Amino acid sequence: MKPKAYIDGKEGTTGLQIYGRLAARDDIELLLIDEGKRKDVAERQKLMNAADLVFLCLPDAAAVEAVGLVENPDTKIIDASTAHRTAPGWAYGFPELSPAHREAVRNSKRVANPGCHATGFISLAYPLVAAGVLPKDAPLSCFSLTGYSGGGKKMIARYEAPDRDSLLSSPGVYGLPQAHKHLPEMRVVCGLDFPPVFSPVVDDYYKGMATTIPLRMSQLRGVSTLREVRELYASHYAKTPGAVSVADGVPALIYGAASAGKDTLSVIVAGNDEQFTVTALFDNLGKGASGAAVQNMNLMLGLPELAGLNL
Repeated sequence: MKPKAYIDGKEGTTGLQIYGRLAARDDIELLLIDEGKRKDVAERQKLMNAADLVFLCLPDAAAVEAVGLVENPDTKIIDASTAHRTAPGWAYGFPELSPAHREAVRNSKRVANPGCHATGFISLAYPLVAAGVLPKDAPLSCFSLTGYSGGGKKMIARYEAPDRDSLLSSPGVYGLPQAHKHLPEMRVVCGLDFPPVFSPVVDDYYKGMATTIPLRMSQLRGVSTLREVRELYASHYAKTPGAVSVADGVPALIYGAASAGKDTLSVIVAGNDEQFTVTALFDNLGKGASGAAVQNMNLMLGLPELAGLNL
């Protein structure tokens, strides 16, 4: 019998992307709510408890409320909101980070899907901290370029309006109070004493993300060359094969939309033996959201991990 999946909040950007990936598969049965009842709590609850796995593509408060509607002890949940990313009892859905992370996702009934900017930062900082190369009290900074789809329906509408503000044609730096909602998971998952000084940047293209951490070799322990840093990343992700890889070379330019449409993430190490950058290049709607959710679903349901992904 095919496992049943239900998407609560299918009409949102992340929900639609998950739906698109699952609708093309013949190994999953999608439970769909009647359009006229999609805000009917009783109907939603009925479908959630009939499903083997539920995706929550909702605002934080609504996601917390939705978890409370699930009474079936066998129903598994993937929450795409920020609500449970550092919550006790929830596995963090980034299986490539370590064998322990993959097993936690595989065996958990409650998985928090990572944030898009957090996915980029954590993919870069976690291997260095785990190897003991980057001190936990290191003062880090990070900038992250994203397409406007990451802002959801309202931001998409602003960017695609025929009479839009002319300023939208230029990059916009936001999160200026240093209180971005992804900062807690960046710190906690990487085991850092402090979150990074974080500068997210939205630009005039639909999807794609490039998250960068600048570093000096003097900040690190046990490595002294750029080659060693690249080899550290390659070794780390070779132990946990999945949707993350390390680039062999360095492009002349890194474009934010270069991985648009893919569910993979590429780590790019560039610079010299004194100072350098590490960049995660991926799709904010792919490995940064819906692709990651489908990958986590595959693990939780015992399906091939990369089934249905755009690789």
